[in-house]
Amino acid sequence: MNGLALDSTLTLNNGVHIPRFGLGVFRSGRETRDAVQAALAAGYRHVDTAHIYRNEAEVGAALKAGAAARGEVFVTTKLWNDHHGYDAALRAFDESLRALGLEYVDLYLLHWPVPGMRLESWRALEAIHRTGKARAIGVSNFTERHLLELADVAQILPAVNQVELHPFLAQPGLVAACHKLGIAVEAYSPLAKGRRLDHPVLAEVGRAHGKSVAQVMIRWSLQKGFISIPKSANPKRIQENAAVFDFALSEAEMRTLDGLDEGLRTAWDPTGVE
Repeated sequence: MNGLALDSTLTLNNGVHIPRFGLGVFRSGRETRDAVQAALAAGYRHVDTAHIYRNEAEVGAALKAGAAARGEVFVTTKLWNDHHGYDAALRAFDESLRALGLEYVDLYLLHWPVPGMRLESWRALEAIHRTGKARAIGVSNFTERHLLELADVAQILPAVNQVELHPFLAQPGLVAACHKLGIAVEAYSPLAKGRRLDHPVLAEVGRAHGKSVAQVMIRWSLQKGFISIPKSANPKRIQENAAVFDFALSEAEMRTLDGLDEGLRTAWDPTGVE
């Protein structure tokens, strides 16, 4: 893990390389374009958006600004809940492509395991993948039960499961299930939406390395083997979040952070979704 770098990638189960670190743009609003441009200027090469974020057009505009060539930037977007179903999902994907102004995306995800609809929607994602317009397909907020259900019928297994993960919500069972199925784990809200940035244990670890609590949390995420996509629209914080490749947490420090797990959810809880 000491060899991690800003340009480090993970090979997905279909051979596509995904950058281990990226920018989330949830609720970035009008600041999205500037945030993406700042991230690309800082060396980020992975941007994660979604239809429901209502900023796909801003992400696309930032990509067209030319800080990096299209082929150098990994772009993810997601199918929202009210667009599930085979035909509806196909239409929604085309709408996202138009909003982004792109000919393809690198990863397209089911944003939520919508009951009674997710399997038909997955069939649509498989069709999209076969066209080459989505280099990889995956899911978000899927529990182990949802993944096993999908694995029973899927012709193409998800490449990624994007879920909330941080030291206070480590989800070891779900992570193990993803690894067993060959599904990469992507951590959203790796900073727990800032709710534990004053935690004394994290502060102590940060002081030992001359790093902020946020940087410690991101480093933990990366050393756990996750793809990590912290969200920020602040250029200074965007740069700070990326300054996590010049130190490493020790095994003892990793165990200490693992021990902070309290099941804290700062976003949706999919465990009760049938």
